[in-house]
Amino acid sequence: MRLRRARYAGSLYTSCARWRGGGLFERNGERKKDCMLRVYCEVLAVIVLLRGVLESIERRDSDLARQMRRAAASVALNISEGSGSRGKNRGARYSNALGSMRETRACLDVAVALGYIAVVDAEVARQIDGICGSLYRLSH
Repeated sequence: MRLRRARYAGSLYTSCARWRGGGLFERNGERKKDCMLRVYCEVLAVIVLLRGVLESIERRDSDLARQMRRAAASVALNISEGSGSRGKNRGARYSNALGSMRETRACLDVAVALGYIAVVDAEVARQIDGICGSLYRLSH
């Protein structure tokens, strides 16, 4: 699916129709594409990919799965909050999102170390690293 640029050419804002199941919101009875950061869409796509992994971890360690679920949700929520903030608050929200994304990755690493899952999918790991890079740039 092709992403459309928002009104600021060259910015990181895009129309979020990329992740499966999202990007369109109801407003006054009409469907409207929401303009947001591309990294937000990427986080939602990673969360979709992690659903099966979370279920596998939860069968062995519900506390670790719960912490990972909260951390992954926190990434998306902090990105959304940061995109509506100004000044230092914006950077702080993106920094919080970065910390939560790293926590999500650490939960995956712990699950592998404890034998709850075999390995982290290379594509998911690459996407998480890309998200961390984007959030680092946004927070500084």
